[in-house]
Amino acid sequence: MSGELSNQQCEACQVDAPKVSDDELASLLSQIPDWVPEVNNGVMMLERVYKFKNYKLAWAFANKVSELAEQEFHHPAILLEWGKVKVTWWTHAIKGLHKNDFICAAKTDQLL
Repeated sequence: MSGELSNQQCEACQVDAPKVSDDELASLLSQIPDWVPEVNNGVMMLERVYKFKNYKLAWAFANKVSELAEQEFHHPAILLEWGKVKVTWWTHAIKGLHKNDFICAAKTDQLL
């Protein structure tokens, strides 16, 4: 199902863009089951930790995520550590989750 999301493109998002509704949240999360909604400072975000055998593989993945972010013009938080990368997507302009975040999460999964 994440293939459906990963085939979509992000849309330009303004401050007045709607956040995903609770119903949309459940439906979209079902398409990216490895992602977890987290609330940080009152802002809902999508997080996933990817594990790797070493730092170099984690680093290479973090670089791929950065390239995706530039292509989509939508930028996550990326925490690179030895053997793991934590990626956090949310829409800064609306201080919450937009469909763009789910599209980018699905595309991130395809980078493996």
